Amino acid sequence: MRNSPKIVAALMVGSILAAGGVHATAQENDQKPKPAAREYPPLIDENTGDQEKNSDEQSTADLSPDTRLLTGVQTPTLGTTKIRHSYWVPGFQYLNLVQSTSLNQAAPSGWNSTNYMVGNLSLLESWSHSQLDVNYSGGESISTDQSQGNNDYHQLGVVQDFEWQRWQLVLIDQFSYLSQSQFGFAAATGLATPGVGGSLEPALPGIQSNYQPAQTILTSIGPRYSNSVDAQVAYALSRRASVTVVGSYGILRFSDPGSIDTNNTIFSGGFSYELSPKDTIGFLYRFGAYRYIGNPQGINDQVAEVAYGRKITGRLSLQLFGGPDFTAFRMPVNNSTSQISGAAGANLLYGLGRSTISLAYNHGVSGGSGQFTGSTADQLQAGILFPLSRLWQANLAVGYARNKGLGISGSAQASEAFDSWYIGGGLSRPVGRNANFTFGYAGYIQNSNLPICVAGACDTSHLQQQISIGFQWHTRPLVLR
Repeated sequence: MRNSPKIVAALMVGSILAAGGVHATAQENDQKPKPAAREYPPLIDENTGDQEKNSDEQSTADLSPDTRLLTGVQTPTLGTTKIRHSYWVPGFQYLNLVQSTSLNQAAPSGWNSTNYMVGNLSLLESWSHSQLDVNYSGGESISTDQSQGNNDYHQLGVVQDFEWQRWQLVLIDQFSYLSQSQFGFAAATGLATPGVGGSLEPALPGIQSNYQPAQTILTSIGPRYSNSVDAQVAYALSRRASVTVVGSYGILRFSDPGSIDTNNTIFSGGFSYELSPKDTIGFLYRFGAYRYIGNPQGINDQVAEVAYGRKITGRLSLQLFGGPDFTAFRMPVNNSTSQISGAAGANLLYGLGRSTISLAYNHGVSGGSGQFTGSTADQLQAGILFPLSRLWQANLAVGYARNKGLGISGSAQASEAFDSWYIGGGLSRPVGRNANFTFGYAGYIQNSNLPICVAGACDTSHLQQQISIGFQWHTRPLVLR
């Protein structure tokens, strides 16, 4: 079982690089040969993080406007860095996590140390009407905690987009194999996301939480792998109006017994209209089907939402959603086969000079995070990245999630609820042009209204503290063309 995620991730990266190489070769054959002694100008300004900007306008000029759609599958950005060439960047990182206990094991444990040795890869391949972004990190973790053991670590994010006049097609794959919940995993460290990080890292998939397999309960037992494949088609009806159609399929699988494996299939359609260059409104319909391996229950969830978005390149990106939620159950719940509730969400990015503030919230029906066959979930995550000096940079991250069971698998689920918290902070300092050191602390809290047995202790509250120190290095960008 442990080898299968490694093989899957290797095949994904290999096929993507092979496809990119074929496409690049085909185009190069149509072009005149480049002079042998040609020198490439810098891909981007790698020293942006080490220099003081004279004004906000200067940093905004380095960005292209964000093109992600209000009713699409991806969260918005503040804009994308202008790139002069296609390139790829390999690297590696080492991270040591010292933890007070394990939240995802049934056997008891005390303070322990886990060492991650990871290889990183980021690739950006751009053509006239398409672009491929790949970010991958993979390696091993070695732990002194015998119940935790040694595990693989893999995270992959792939985005391929195409544009033809009024049409846009976006294909996304987001994969992870982790030893614990992805919610708050390695908070405030470089392991939280795939790729080399920093300004050379291409855009991450940024999938809306509604389209991802939920993993917001920290005490789910053992390693797990998750994969979400998404396809989005958009058509511009006019300069201001567009329609969007999204199809998504996701899985969540646990290596150890005791948790619930989940499949989710989601389809959505939306219409958006630009009121001004900065403001957009939209209407969205989303259908979600949640199925559980070895369990007869199934959930069909339908949501209709009104949406509002506002964008100012380099400064602000805002999305707001809200509307009614109709849920149907295959097996009756409390003598009922349906329920009506509400769904809502928000995404915010705010840039102020060299600092960035992020906030994301979502409320609605969830797959259950491996503990429920369906739950009503609230998820809130916030973060801030800011400079302390010319060299030192700090970041803070906080997250909260509440899952209340829909009472499907058994009577206990009707009243059981989990509250998950994490808070983390870190410092980073560059070493030369291609390396940096990181230091961090994170705390994880799991509360429940019924006793939960974790690491040999049955209680309604569990706490884990985590101290981290890491080193990350990458090569200079290797130009493809």
